[in-house]
Amino acid sequence: MVGDRSTRTVYEEVQDSDEFAALRSRLRRFVFPMSAAFLVWYLAYVLLASYARDFMAIKVLGNINMGLVIGLLQFVTTFAITTAYVRYANKHLDPAAERIRQRVEGRG
Repeated sequence: MVGDRSTRTVYEEVQDSDEFAALRSRLRRFVFPMSAAFLVWYLAYVLLASYARDFMAIKVLGNINMGLVIGLLQFVTTFAITTAYVRYANKHLDPAAERIRQRVEGRG
């Protein structure tokens, strides 16, 4: 970082700490793969809707077709990812973030 140790803020010190780097790494280990998986899933839906019209038109139950089922599963997936993230954050992210917060506030 810019500046010597005496002019750095507590936030700059925290940002350069190993503990913060580990927290950031844990967050990225969840967010990037989950985001990629969801984008692939969403892209598959868009491609199916565009190029596999016969498949998407298959009747599943009454007037409900595969397109509607897969489209609704997009919402289910969103809620499942949110639930998974909350559980992951509660177990792996929040305790470390709390330790960092206490350290920062302890200096103030």
